[in-house]
Amino acid sequence: MTSTRAARVSHRGTVPRGTAAQKRRAQRILAALQERYPEAHCELRWSKPHELLIATILSAQCTDVAVNKATPALFAHFPGPADYVASTPAEIEPFIRSLGFFRQKAKSIHAAMSTVVANFGGDVPRTMDELLTLRGVARKTANVVLGNAFGIDEGVVVDTHVMRLARRFGLTKHTDPTKIELDLMARFPQASWTELSHLLIFHGRRACKARGNRCADDSICQQFCSEASS
Repeated sequence: MTSTRAARVSHRGTVPRGTAAQKRRAQRILAALQERYPEAHCELRWSKPHELLIATILSAQCTDVAVNKATPALFAHFPGPADYVASTPAEIEPFIRSLGFFRQKAKSIHAAMSTVVANFGGDVPRTMDELLTLRGVARKTANVVLGNAFGIDEGVVVDTHVMRLARRFGLTKHTDPTKIELDLMARFPQASWTELSHLLIFHGRRACKARGNRCADDSICQQFCSEASS
């Protein structure tokens, strides 16, 4: 798939064509966030692609802070994908017991690593189609891995922060993550998709929060939320 086609079609549907005005405004939002958060990055801690994949599976309905507390011991005990395969979900559970849905996540990790070893020679795959064959991996998780482990901008990670800010900034009218991602892909250049997720998440965690937000005192929120509501 060429980059041009990738920009027009996702695994979730056809990307709508953003207007010139929408793209100009998106560029202003991107520039403002880049200036505010030049250090924006994935806040899950990892050193190898399979570790990022596992950490992202664990992050479902859980904070990155909680995941980062659990993963050092997990990664030390299971250095590579084959080590998970040689274990059982029950042996993985004690390392992630502090996290929500730990039993189900242990099964997903074991199954995902088994597929990585059996079908991909122990290497985390680098395409959306292949990643989606792994248990516990949906498009959001695949986007995290592709963008951060391999530098591939296949789509935009849409978590609760991105959903909230995209609506507040007037970048979408939708509440469905599928449609929100497509709207963001239509407005922002493909090369910025991974970075955009980090920037929106950073701003969502630090200023434009769901509760106790500082929007009234924040210049970015004042500018772009007011534009969206006008």
